[in-house]
Amino acid sequence: HPPSAPDGSNFTCNYTAMKGWSQCSNSTNRDCWLADNFGNEFNITTNYEGTVTLPDGSLAPLMPTGVLRKYNLTVTNGIIPGNETDGLDFDLGKWFNEQYPGPWIQGCWGDTFQINITNKLQGNGTSIHWHGIRQWLTMHMDGVNGVTQCPIAPNDYFVYTFKATQYGSSWYHSHYSIQYADGLVGPITIHGPSSQPYDIAPDKPLLLTDWAHNSAFEVVAGADMLHPSILLNGIGNVNAFGDEVVPPSQIPTPYTLYFEAIAGTPLKYLLRVINTSFQTPFVFSIDNHMLHVVQADFVPIKGYYTSNVHIGIGQRYQIIVEAQPEAHGYDELPADGNYWIRTHIINNCPDTPAPDNDYYMQTGILRYDNTSTATPTSQPWPDLDLNCTEEPLGNLEPKVPWTVTHPSNNGSHGESEDISFRRKPNITGFPLAKFALNPTTMQDWTPLRVDYGNPTFLNLNNTGPWNASSMVILEDNLKSSDYIFLEITSLLSTHPIHLHGHDFAIISKTDPNHPSSSFSISDVYNPPRRDVILVPEGGSVLIAFHADNPGAWLVHCHIAAHAAMGLGLQILERRADAQKIWPSNVTSPALREAERVCRRWNDWQANCQNWWHG
Repeated sequence: HPPSAPDGSNFTCNYTAMKGWSQCSNSTNRDCWLADNFGNEFNITTNYEGTVTLPDGSLAPLMPTGVLRKYNLTVTNGIIPGNETDGLDFDLGKWFNEQYPGPWIQGCWGDTFQINITNKLQGNGTSIHWHGIRQWLTMHMDGVNGVTQCPIAPNDYFVYTFKATQYGSSWYHSHYSIQYADGLVGPITIHGPSSQPYDIAPDKPLLLTDWAHNSAFEVVAGADMLHPSILLNGIGNVNAFGDEVVPPSQIPTPYTLYFEAIAGTPLKYLLRVINTSFQTPFVFSIDNHMLHVVQADFVPIKGYYTSNVHIGIGQRYQIIVEAQPEAHGYDELPADGNYWIRTHIINNCPDTPAPDNDYYMQTGILRYDNTSTATPTSQPWPDLDLNCTEEPLGNLEPKVPWTVTHPSNNGSHGESEDISFRRKPNITGFPLAKFALNPTTMQDWTPLRVDYGNPTFLNLNNTGPWNASSMVILEDNLKSSDYIFLEITSLLSTHPIHLHGHDFAIISKTDPNHPSSSFSISDVYNPPRRDVILVPEGGSVLIAFHADNPGAWLVHCHIAAHAAMGLGLQILERRADAQKIWPSNVTSPALREAERVCRRWNDWQANCQNWWHG
């Protein structure tokens, strides 16, 4: 039973294939995960991106040997009920196994996941992305329409199989346009070591999201979000934004955590906080409780204390909280032991909803008395920074260090492409396209376009020209140890940028609007790493990643509407090496299955009677 699974859970790790090894994690030392009788360990300092050479000369990931974890998820349309969310039904919902959020997928470091997705939607294909999973040498399991696969047609299926080379918490979501904002999200946890000790993991991950009662497809077409609210693990209050909605069903009780106060050393609780929003970044806090941040995205860090955490869309943090509330200046501790969990909307970020109530951020309750039903009277931490920034990058010191070497691509900063966000609306031929993540000039402005029916994965044998305005091509002669540098500049607004297939090191960041959040490393040893970075308006970031994962990888804005409007780019990494992994459909079952899925998709979408009739 992993320590990061809730008490009472019947979930267990299984390393019986590793003879002579046993689990070594305990409440005072979570660094160690597995140990043998000869002093060898899998622990917090193990290079989870490392490899081992097998007897046949091939490479395998450096990780424990776990077991196969099978899950079955069915994607359907459905009315997501208001009495389980925010009091108001959502008639155009889409969900996994008729649950919102979707089922909690769990595994352990070193396991293999096998997840069967069946599409029963009306009028939509789908594909599922496992956010932050490296998919080392398995690009075809990344779940990106037009890049790694065709959409799964209605009444078809696809089985995603991938290894848990990393550990921590994240989420899975549809990558079919903006579909995930209608409900197709769920948590995924890979149990593993922690850089700091804790006693209890009280519950499933905490998913933060904005929520509306019209489809995101309507919002992208120009409609406002209808009756917006904020949900914590699927629960909120539709009236908290000041809409004065009279919901047809009862508004549910706020999401509640329970801590236990004991004599002596206070208990430490592990929380996993994930922003799964359509378009909203948040500041997360718990009144009177400091947060000990120990992991950013899938990167374990040495840890730091803060009263609040800025969480951009797609970002995740593992946080340890002591069951020991503390007064902060003017605020006396409430006698009843009830505290608000707050989810503030960050100010002045693009497209965020505007609440009209001063209590909208009270999205959950922490109670020390599990019989209490009282409304908390606790006060928020003073002087919360609600500016459109992210966590201080200098605090994100990884436990497994990188030493970033000279860039292997060429340019003013070593990068072959300076990638800029540009906006040029009303382009003939692109009526809904408003953005481009584009290395060329404004005159050559072209949004990212992909062919859902003919993904890059089926074209790895293409040695001819590619569409250079929507793809960065990395040379075939790169080695896995080489570093690729990309400088990403935003000419307008602030954007959370997510890179698939890699964690990246952050070399520098300039933020002219919030100079205190600017960052530059003074040493190439152990810069901060993650897989989602906030690129500020008028500023830029310089990132670096290993060229160690052949295939096509998407880099895009995780404001879902912006990605759908063209704010993305493909990185084609070591195409020739990728083709060696999947040489032809004669020898590659993966290519044959991809072709089958594409045939089903192309047949389905060719019939306009199948299209959405809304």
